Amino acid sequence: MIPAAGEAGPAPNPAGLLASGQARAAVPLLRRAVQRDDASPATHLNLAIAEDRIGNRQQARRMIERLAQIYPDWDEPPLRLAESFRAEGQSDLAAQAYGRVLELNPSRTEALLSLAVLHIGKGDGLSAQPLLLRCCRVAPDSPEAWDALGISLMLTGDAPAAESAFAQAQLLNPGAVVFALRRVEAAFAAGSHEAELARLELVCKQNPLDAIALSARGLLLERLGRRPEALDCLEAASVLAPDDPAIASLFAGLLGCSHRLAEAEAALARAVAIDPSNVQLGNDHAAVLIRMHRPAEARRGLQGVLAAHGKQPGLLCNLVNATVSLGLQREAEAIARDAIAQFPDSLLPWRALSNALPYREGVGGSELLDVLQQCAKRLPRSALPELVNSRETDRRLRLGLLSGTLKTHPVGWLTVAGFENLDPSRFEIICLAQNGAWDPIARRFRAIASEWHDIDGFDDAALARHARGLSIDILIDLGGYGDAGRMTACAHRLAPVQIKWVGMQSHSSGIPEMDWFLTDAWETPAGFEHFYTERLLRLPDGYVCYSPPSYAAEVAALPALSSGYPTFGCFNNLAKLTPATIRTWSEILVRVPKARLLLKSHQYADEATAERMLGAFALHGVDPGRIELRGPSPHRVLLAEYNQVDIALDPFPYSGGLTTCEALWMGVPTVTLAGQTFASRHSMSHMCNVGLEDWVADHRARYIEIVVQRAGDLRALSDLRAVLRTQVRSSPLCDAPRFGRNLADALRNTWRDWCRT
Repeated sequence: MIPAAGEAGPAPNPAGLLASGQARAAVPLLRRAVQRDDASPATHLNLAIAEDRIGNRQQARRMIERLAQIYPDWDEPPLRLAESFRAEGQSDLAAQAYGRVLELNPSRTEALLSLAVLHIGKGDGLSAQPLLLRCCRVAPDSPEAWDALGISLMLTGDAPAAESAFAQAQLLNPGAVVFALRRVEAAFAAGSHEAELARLELVCKQNPLDAIALSARGLLLERLGRRPEALDCLEAASVLAPDDPAIASLFAGLLGCSHRLAEAEAALARAVAIDPSNVQLGNDHAAVLIRMHRPAEARRGLQGVLAAHGKQPGLLCNLVNATVSLGLQREAEAIARDAIAQFPDSLLPWRALSNALPYREGVGGSELLDVLQQCAKRLPRSALPELVNSRETDRRLRLGLLSGTLKTHPVGWLTVAGFENLDPSRFEIICLAQNGAWDPIARRFRAIASEWHDIDGFDDAALARHARGLSIDILIDLGGYGDAGRMTACAHRLAPVQIKWVGMQSHSSGIPEMDWFLTDAWETPAGFEHFYTERLLRLPDGYVCYSPPSYAAEVAALPALSSGYPTFGCFNNLAKLTPATIRTWSEILVRVPKARLLLKSHQYADEATAERMLGAFALHGVDPGRIELRGPSPHRVLLAEYNQVDIALDPFPYSGGLTTCEALWMGVPTVTLAGQTFASRHSMSHMCNVGLEDWVADHRARYIEIVVQRAGDLRALSDLRAVLRTQVRSSPLCDAPRFGRNLADALRNTWRDWCRT
């Protein structure tokens, strides 16, 4: 009833306001109530809770601790103190407070469940299980308790029991899609997937409009390698339940694995609009934007989610990735280190730092190795039995390729020809593919593979068990810590011999279980061994074999001969352009006053990013009119654009890899500055491998001198351009049969070494 004019309405209930999430409105009412002498203990506690929720944490905790002293047998104050610590990420203090609650009341379900969840968050399912079993006895109608029990059982490897626990959670709350999805994962891990699939098919037949059953069936079909059917189920589920964020996220994830990124982004954008408070959806949306090479949008979105919901490991790590992609290397490093400080037990921040640090200027081999080893220490490892592969030294070997980029990607362009030239009578290739594709290079990998295994549905421990079941002798990781990389699984030991090669090969993996690092004498000269935890497997020529695309344009005449001025170019990712690189290029442009600079990268499609880059050069006195920024284009067009470049400028410390090979193929030599890390020496390896050692500098001043000297002799530059493609084609860089023989000998040597142990 609305009160009549002049009448006072019912007084607001502060407890009700607090319960409905309106802590800020409740605080003044509770403060006034506490000022009266007759305020109850519950009112005092409600004020402390409200103060905590509006950010006055220290004051709130003092109030709660005072109540705990006055009422030592009351379990509510320590429970609220635990929740305050947990909300701020102080898990150890929260665990102590929950322990105090259980000392006072061993059957307090909130404490049992919350303490168990803290253990689960640390990967300790064994410690969580006694708490959850007691919780399920005390509160058998709690679906959350059964769900947490299922998670803890999965952590300890008891998938059949976990499936039963998730089934009970789903029975208690059939409208929660997450319980149905976890039940599917457990059934798949337990080997009871056929029975679960039959059950879900029956449910869907009885009720074709059951979005939860369709989602669960779609997930299980995906795990069974039946992706087209899985997509059909999830598309139907998303239409039937367009407001369900879990279904939207699952469908978008599967679209992303199918390389349908535009559809995945649209699905997530709709889901975020429906449920803007859902942190996971915001994070997933940003991750897809990063994969679509739209880091500026991703960064803005992540900053918004962080401002609204506070720091979380996944959000911060994606923010690191987006930030470094924009060429803000030091800022990305700072975010990663802050995430490590906030969440010291989490692997994700260390992984993000490992990816970001190679881009930052001034990072040496020892510093980077230390970070990689810190990351490796946090990788989960399972107790698996000793490998029993036959130790026959000269038998045919089963070679496993582990990657999410066995396709048109730098990994594909730089490795597939080498694998194609391995003797099939001596090596059998098994591909363990994440996000498998069907593009031209993917088809080349599939053609040489005796077995192809899609591993999207496996976590690392399951992947290790699956790989061991394939009796792989030598496992080559081609993904690292990059997008869709599964190098983390190598900590479980997938094969007797494990080798790191290409695929985010920026430096050592730091993983003790990684035995060898495939390299060459330019990337890792004598004396560099202490920068690597692996043994260095040096090939006699370069460490990669480039496959030039058949559609590359013919090499055109030197553009400077017609334009009257040299054009420098860099088509590398903006992430590699450090302040020192920009300063160096600016000095070159000052020394060569008529020269132009052409920069091409997908990030320049963002107007603000492009303006920031031009502004960075302007600070060094370079007229922005001398710099042209270009965004993304089809690969065929990108290659043709090298016909407008006279000399390629390599960024540092993270040098070009495939980019340098492509420039060379298009007749454009690259000036590079070799450093101490593996990532800083890619271009050096490629340039030396084709006989252009004199284009490599060992310090910044020499880099500038080489560029200025070469730009001043256009006739010599034109003569080199005319023969460079022929020189590259006949060099070891493109000699696939030669590379295949070298690779085969190296692999055989690692196997013989293992057989002797």
